[in-house]
Amino acid sequence: MHKHARAWTGALALSAGLATASPALAQDASKWPERPVRLIVGFVPGGGTDVSARILSARLSSLLGQQVVVENKPGASGLIAADFVAKADPDGYTLLLANMQSTVAAPYVVQSSVDPIKDFTPVRYIGSVPNVLVINPSKHSYASVQNLVDDARAKPKQLTYASSGMGSPQHLSAARFSQIAGVSMEHVPYKGSGQAMTDLLGGSVDMNFDTLPGAINQIQAGKLRPLAVTSTERSKRLPDVPTLAESGIKGLDIVQWYAVLAPAKLPKPVLDKLDQALSQTLADPDIKAKLADQGMELGGGPANPAAFASYVQDEWSKYGKLTASLGLSKQ
Repeated sequence: MHKHARAWTGALALSAGLATASPALAQDASKWPERPVRLIVGFVPGGGTDVSARILSARLSSLLGQQVVVENKPGASGLIAADFVAKADPDGYTLLLANMQSTVAAPYVVQSSVDPIKDFTPVRYIGSVPNVLVINPSKHSYASVQNLVDDARAKPKQLTYASSGMGSPQHLSAARFSQIAGVSMEHVPYKGSGQAMTDLLGGSVDMNFDTLPGAINQIQAGKLRPLAVTSTERSKRLPDVPTLAESGIKGLDIVQWYAVLAPAKLPKPVLDKLDQALSQTLADPDIKAKLADQGMELGGGPANPAAFASYVQDEWSKYGKLTASLGLSKQ
């Protein structure tokens, strides 16, 4: 077994054992929550992670009987927030609305002390969204991926792509796209997808592989043109938009997933209650509709903390190989 896989398994076992090992702690944990719970988001308001957190928080507040307050701590591709939560007391009052970027990709390319495997208790996988390659039609007339590729080949290093930070799905999608297509484009990283979107709409950058929740409103308003999605299948929200594979770019399968993490050594009574509340939240028809409206694909992912831990280990390995193949390292 991989050492990180053992770490995840050990963390879960330790969390499970805390209740029996310490009756006092178990008794305190059984009363959770007795005060508001903070749900930390590592990105600025308005992006896909922030929107998802706010959709979940209201229903969670109702189920838990305490306010679940969303707090934004942007920077370092989500790792500032991750570090904050990793160092918090494992009492269930500080949680992380994590995503693929901050959990298994950014730690490979951003300087940070966060160990995504050892520092957290995996709680609940929420869902995933594809990235969508979008352009500003008032700046470019590209009608297809091939049009963009042809222009990029004619203008080496002149076209720019935005992202929500180093190691973000936008960054990795564009870097992998460039590798497969044999083009060279310039990366313009931001602290979150909100500012990246502002500059794309303003014409300061040429394109973005934005998450579907971050781009869908501007697509529907006609301010952005979608050329392709990064998932292996077409999105239900954009059924007329082809996949990159259908557009001739094969070998790129990157999606942004969302999940809830807690600090390592979370007591099992808290983990169980939190997991149950999240499960009920995700089963709520209104919540499902709101998340689906954002382009999120629900279901099909790991169904419990142990399965989620295994999933994260697989993703950690996948993105380690991908960042290495792209020549990316910590900066």
